Amino acid sequence: MRQKLAAGNWKMNGTGPALVELQELAAAHRATRSEILICPPTPLIHRAAETVSGSPIAIGGQDCHVETSGAHTGDISAGMLLDAGASYVILGHSERREDHGESSETVRAKARTAIAAGLKVIICVGESLAQREAMNTLDIIAGQLSGSVPDVVTGENLVIAYEPIWAIGTGLVPSTEQIGEVHDFIRARLDRRFGEGVGGSVRLLYGGSVKPGNAAEIFAVSNVDGALVGGASLKATDFSPIIAALDTA
Repeated sequence: MRQKLAAGNWKMNGTGPALVELQELAAAHRATRSEILICPPTPLIHRAAETVSGSPIAIGGQDCHVETSGAHTGDISAGMLLDAGASYVILGHSERREDHGESSETVRAKARTAIAAGLKVIICVGESLAQREAMNTLDIIAGQLSGSVPDVVTGENLVIAYEPIWAIGTGLVPSTEQIGEVHDFIRARLDRRFGEGVGGSVRLLYGGSVKPGNAAEIFAVSNVDGALVGGASLKATDFSPIIAALDTA
């Protein structure tokens, strides 16, 4: 059985006072059946890890550099994330692909480096609205999977997050049939490439305007093992009902 995962991506939000939200989450979900992950901005990682120590909450980074060290001003290595207390890193988020011009090949290289350092990776894939309307969704997902996922993955160190770009922060959500189609497709592609042992053990998350009001419906969809949540993960009062819905899915 794949353990469910509720992952929160705080993006470029939060300073020290926001850590009280982690305290509230930890107190509310001591007996959770799901794994809980929060990926705060890099300056908060160490303090966040200390805040949730001894709780079911893990901490992750939002990106890492492809190199292990060097003259890369402003960047952070996978080893630095691990040292700060992170156990996961998000890679290939659409905002990184678009704002920073990251290709699938770059994401693949970063994933290889992160896994070698001992981090688990959440690799994001997803289509734009134009690609969805052109009926190219599955072709886009197939290309991102083959280009972004390295050969060194296992069910222990890889998570795939399907985040339709047009649904991120917009309030728009694909139908459950559309979500199921993509998640089933991703599972089949992983099974074909890595075998059912590995492919069947990789957790698949849905991301894109997940909220307390729609979480239960999304979590009932085939091959949805949890969610990668943006804005609704910033407040314990918003994220906690999503975790509760996942626990009972």
